[in-house]
Amino acid sequence: MAARTKSTKDRPSYRCTECGWQTAKWLGRCPECQAWGTVEEYGAPAVRTTAAGRVSTAALPIGQVDGRQATARSTGVDELDRVLGGGLVPGAVVLLAGEPGVGKSTLLLDVAAKAASDEHRTLYVTGEESASQVRLRADRINALSDHLYLAAETDLSAVLGHLDAVKPSLLIMDSVQTVASPEIDGAPGGMAQVREVAGALIRASKGRGMSTLLVGHVTKDGAIAGPRLLEHLVDVVLSFEGDRHARLRLVRGVKNRYGATDEVGCFELHDEGITGLADPSGLFLTRRDVAVPGTCLTVTLEGRRPLVAEVQSLTVDSQIPSPRRTVSGLETSRVSMMLAVLEQRGRISALGKRDIYSATVGGVKLTEPAADLAIALALASAASDTPLPKNLVAIGEVGLAGEVRRVTGVQRRLAEAHRLGFTHALVPSDPGKVPPGMTVTEVADMGDALRVLPRSRRAKAPEGAERTERTEK
Repeated sequence: MAARTKSTKDRPSYRCTECGWQTAKWLGRCPECQAWGTVEEYGAPAVRTTAAGRVSTAALPIGQVDGRQATARSTGVDELDRVLGGGLVPGAVVLLAGEPGVGKSTLLLDVAAKAASDEHRTLYVTGEESASQVRLRADRINALSDHLYLAAETDLSAVLGHLDAVKPSLLIMDSVQTVASPEIDGAPGGMAQVREVAGALIRASKGRGMSTLLVGHVTKDGAIAGPRLLEHLVDVVLSFEGDRHARLRLVRGVKNRYGATDEVGCFELHDEGITGLADPSGLFLTRRDVAVPGTCLTVTLEGRRPLVAEVQSLTVDSQIPSPRRTVSGLETSRVSMMLAVLEQRGRISALGKRDIYSATVGGVKLTEPAADLAIALALASAASDTPLPKNLVAIGEVGLAGEVRRVTGVQRRLAEAHRLGFTHALVPSDPGKVPPGMTVTEVADMGDALRVLPRSRRAKAPEGAERTERTEK
């Protein structure tokens, strides 16, 4: 019996070098991470039990715990503080993920310089660039400080050594996928390496009371690369979004243990660096002296922040049997739905045989249903070649029956439109308190909404607009 027990104990086991999954037999492909050729043999670990040990700090009633140690400190960038909930909490670990070239390194280098002071040193560790390359970027964006320390390292032990030498209050690691531990098998960026590196930096951050900003890569689908455990370990997860061909950049809070997750920070990326936008609505509007057909304004909510955006549409005679449908900044399915509603409920039949182009201004993406009414009015205005009244905003979700439904945050949207000088708004029924000096028209369906088209041009409008004029009489 003893010999059988020893044979079982000495039997070899197999482990995946990427994710650490274990099995009793060899497999060509790891069932956990789906990697090929990563399962290798190693000795079976001895069975161990954990005994009760000495506690580091005694448990206290929650009312006696000092909460001042978790007071947030400003990063020096107001828009980032807005998303973080006031700033960086000592000991907090923040993961910032985004596509290549979106501006993650530029933003964090600016934060590193502004957060550095006599009492709070900042350590910027780069694993993707050399120290001289980062210095060139710092010169370009004016992110130089005597209390900002720079190191180019890809070894975890060397990074921990820099922490002992510099003793920073803020650590920026760019990026977590480029650092590896020599004690863990696998290439940098693998699941096992990312888990070990993140765990070591989190332990160092909590033990030293040091805030840490980690840069994370994303996959081609836009998800954060690496194990899902990485998002569970960190305190805050931020998503850095933006079209590389546009100036606008958005930082969204996906997870935040110290604040709300519905805040959005707006930034403008330019040659001199990146700056926060306290009032970004100007990027999404086109200032004109004369109204142009096919344009309509709406107010969208990015988190809890209202932004005034412009929807533009253009319809031209099609030269091919299947008319084109081109969309930029809008969801193709929502635009197709509005075309169907206008044709069936608004009796605008000319849209089906024409090329349709719909877009937003400034690179903003409108995905919420509250922009449906503005999309529909822009399409109707373009089809009839009739401009909408100036200083008009349209807010509301449009159903397939042609009804205009209520949306959330109507009062906040109207207050933002009124602040920017807009005097007339189309909204669903029961909008609540209306800002003084602003005219609000409640619309129940698309027939009511199409009445905003000027009467002098309705003779040239399609069948739907003519029927609306007869209804008014």
